[in-house]
Amino acid sequence: MGIRKLSSIFRPQRIALIGVPADPNSVGGVTLRNLVGGGFRGVVYPVNPRHEAVLGIPCYPTVKSLPKVPDLAVIITGASAVPQIIEECGEVGIKGVIIMSAGFKEIGEEGRALEMTVMDIVKKYDMRVIGPNCLGIIVPGQNMNISFAATMPKAGHVAFISQSGALGTAVLDWAMDENIGFSYFVSIGNAMDVGFGDLIDYFGQDSNTRSIVLYVESITWAHQFMSAARAFARKKPIIVYKAGRFPESAMAAASHTGAMASSDAVYDALFRRAGIARVYNIGNIFDITDLIGRKRIPKGPNLAIVTNAGGPGVMATDSLIAKNGKLCKLSEETLDKLNELLPNYWSHGNPVDVLGDATPDRIASATEIVLHDPGVDAVLVILTPQAMTKPTETAKSVIKISEGSSKPIMASWLGGQSVAEGMRLFNHSGIAAFHTPEQAIRAFMTLVDYAKNMESLFETPKEIPVSFHYDRQTLREKFINEIFPKQNILTEEDSKELIRSYGIQTTQPVLTTSEEEAVMVAQKIGYPVVIKIQSVDIVHKSDCGGVVLNIENDNMLQGSYKGMMEKVVTCFPDSRIDGISVQKMIDTRDSVEFILGIKKDPIFGTVILVGMGGTEAELIRDQRLEFPPLNERLANQMIESLKIYPLLKGYRGRAPKNINKLVESMIRLSYLAADYPEIEELDINPIIVTQHDVVALDARVVIDEKTLKNPVPQYSHLLLRPYPERYIKSVKLGDGTDALLRPIKPEDEPMWLELLGSCSKESIYMRFRYNFHFDSHEVATQFCFIDYAREMAIVAEVEEHGRRKLIGVGRLIADPDVETVEYAILITDAWQRKDLGKILTQYCLEIAVANNLKRVVAETTKDNKPMISVFKKLGFTVNFNADSTVSVGIDL
Repeated sequence: MGIRKLSSIFRPQRIALIGVPADPNSVGGVTLRNLVGGGFRGVVYPVNPRHEAVLGIPCYPTVKSLPKVPDLAVIITGASAVPQIIEECGEVGIKGVIIMSAGFKEIGEEGRALEMTVMDIVKKYDMRVIGPNCLGIIVPGQNMNISFAATMPKAGHVAFISQSGALGTAVLDWAMDENIGFSYFVSIGNAMDVGFGDLIDYFGQDSNTRSIVLYVESITWAHQFMSAARAFARKKPIIVYKAGRFPESAMAAASHTGAMASSDAVYDALFRRAGIARVYNIGNIFDITDLIGRKRIPKGPNLAIVTNAGGPGVMATDSLIAKNGKLCKLSEETLDKLNELLPNYWSHGNPVDVLGDATPDRIASATEIVLHDPGVDAVLVILTPQAMTKPTETAKSVIKISEGSSKPIMASWLGGQSVAEGMRLFNHSGIAAFHTPEQAIRAFMTLVDYAKNMESLFETPKEIPVSFHYDRQTLREKFINEIFPKQNILTEEDSKELIRSYGIQTTQPVLTTSEEEAVMVAQKIGYPVVIKIQSVDIVHKSDCGGVVLNIENDNMLQGSYKGMMEKVVTCFPDSRIDGISVQKMIDTRDSVEFILGIKKDPIFGTVILVGMGGTEAELIRDQRLEFPPLNERLANQMIESLKIYPLLKGYRGRAPKNINKLVESMIRLSYLAADYPEIEELDINPIIVTQHDVVALDARVVIDEKTLKNPVPQYSHLLLRPYPERYIKSVKLGDGTDALLRPIKPEDEPMWLELLGSCSKESIYMRFRYNFHFDSHEVATQFCFIDYAREMAIVAEVEEHGRRKLIGVGRLIADPDVETVEYAILITDAWQRKDLGKILTQYCLEIAVANNLKRVVAETTKDNKPMISVFKKLGFTVNFNADSTVSVGIDL
């Protein structure tokens, strides 16, 4: 990925501006003026063969004529000249380039071809490029403004990355008003080379960057984005605004899932799974950034409203309830305190109407009382400028209270000039202030969703044992070689056979080609039965009378069979009809209909969908998308997000349904999705959930013929790398004990905590080199919930007295370029000196080699003699440092 090489762009000592004209008001002229006038302390070389000097600075005719090799080249020429300039930059050894020039893929195929030509040259010389068609970059902390933006923002802790240069200039203006400072400001334009993932990884290594804000129109390198975003979001927040939510160019789909898994729904799943806060109003983006950056994140959706006017309080309440927030019920203790403080005719509830004559002290005291209510997660203070109101003094009082509270306080000062100073004070003190209550509620609910995503992202799932009756590889060979090649859309019988093989219970259709044959089948399986038309050309059978339910005897069956054939032929005269299937009718009266499905997105790979099923599925669109692999927690979260979820819990006296079985079916479908990149779309609709069972009544599988003919690498169709089962290995320790080496799982958290709890302080110190406090869920998730694309932890598991337990763990953590990996190992005291250190380390080295890593490094203490001996035996170079640490390394 070349993340380290980005320093040549963001920390250059010498910069060449290529193509800068003499006109000071041109793009190049403004960029040169910004760079030189902004206080950049490095060297600037204007390059233009037509001028002796630009803005009084001597010009050079070519890059090759420069006295020293620049770290960064900024190209401001016409698009056609860019390939030759890039070639020259590569020849002299320039490693960083910003291409501001337009005229590439944004203008069509000709520009796209030119961009590909440039990219070929970039790869040839191992360069990194931002752009083309971009505004440039700004690093305020270095007084470096390489852009044609009108202003230099203040230095701060927010990195802003935008695909739109025009929006970027507007954001700079907003930031000035909101008193927001930037660590980096980057316009990536067409993102030919450097994309969101590269920049998130690079800024993640910068201690001065405390949060990242993204303006996204589209994402190209999905795997890189997800991996980088998840790594950053574990420690610092990312906030995103996604433009283009409702594309009109939706392609026709061959299944319900295909139609329902819209582009924006996939982006929503992406941001949620990465732990990113998504905003839907670009104007709120810095308010939310500031709240999250200050760790002012609500622990729940319970909001209290303090207002000096009833109407705005009602407006806020309406907006809150509409967005699924909760108006907090104040405790009796809180109400008693408010009764003592406020006039008798206050609202006596939430919203807390302190009345129009409220002084700053009354508003502030009421806010403080409400903040201390244990049921309150956040407070919104609303003020309207009335004759007795003092907006500025009230703002000062609220700010003072906020300084002593960890709960977020938001303000909505309604009005114009009279409240302007109060709004300014809020912005400078870190309190999010809004012009309307609705804006405040939108921001609050974004925070609530973010908190929920972060909590669920690292919540320890339950272990759900999923076993299969067949060897999945043998099963795959059968379907790939015998069934998938038959046709693009599998028959219901073949589709059900596939999902049944993965342990999902189905009804079993029998294909018939005549009324007599259908009657014989029905008599054999027993009435009542269901009949369905079987045709690859008919997507939705019920739209043309292709499904008949509750057929109770031979006469009904014969009549329905004949009528169905007539209707289908009339509706679809050119369709190929294979026959009519007959299957047992399942009693669905006390069940809930769901849809389960998978779809392969062209950018983000396979997604899994769950939602309300039946013929109205596309109309109602009560659904949730996620990326496989799924675990118990993710599956439950998907189900709980649905509007029909109360039906599963036992709505209005009905018996609760078997949610655990539905969760298991979703996890089984997740395995199927991972095993078959050849599946374009898969529908199980409806799949009914009863008190005891989950049964698929219909299924449809659409094959991606291109992938079937041209196999792809394993799991390349998945955005997230699934649990690496291939690294499970049985070994014998030095004393003959059988042990299992395997990658760690989120479900291992209790055993991981037990492992560390059984280690002595000395063993903990040798592993972490400080007094590591591990006994918390927040810490444990960082070590058990890992991204297998850039980290691997191999645990050693044994069985002792009928219980599974972990006795050691070896961990490999790759740098962002995934070239060098840091190794660490911990073995519980009772299992030391049994060759486990050597066995774990040797196996981790094998895994590093298999993943094409170049070097493994590690550090320990001088008194950790057993591990130093292991490292020497395995060929590591060992260096004893002056500070009593020992550094080891090995090239692979």
